Amino acid sequence: QVHLEEFGGGLVQAGDSLTLSCYASMRAFNSYPVGWFRQAHGKEREFIAAFSSYFGRTYYADSVKDRITISRDNVKNTVYLQIDNLRPEDTAVYYCATGPERGSGYDYARSYDYWGQGTQVTVSS
Repeated sequence: QVHLEEFGGGLVQAGDSLTLSCYASMRAFNSYPVGWFRQAHGKEREFIAAFSSYFGRTYYADSVKDRITISRDNVKNTVYLQIDNLRPEDTAVYYCATGPERGSGYDYARSYDYWGQGTQVTVSS
């Protein structure tokens, strides 16, 4: 059984920083990649960042890579997503996801089998 849960969303001001957490209830967490995606109202789900289980490699979407940091704590079964200098266009539901390690395709939603329920981030101007 795999269960993911996101924490840390809320209402923030433009320019603030925010750290989201994704806790994974599962075995062998360190062997699985974890990705973060977001979905704004009326838009498609968008890849943000991923943390591979291979050598700690990280991947970022070009649109946010200057403001995003992904990290993981395998002891706590948790992956974090820090977003700096938040903008109103960052308003979305943020999801974490995991699935078998495939060595590639981290930016594709279909690469992941398990998803959290999402946490809403709203950025006011």
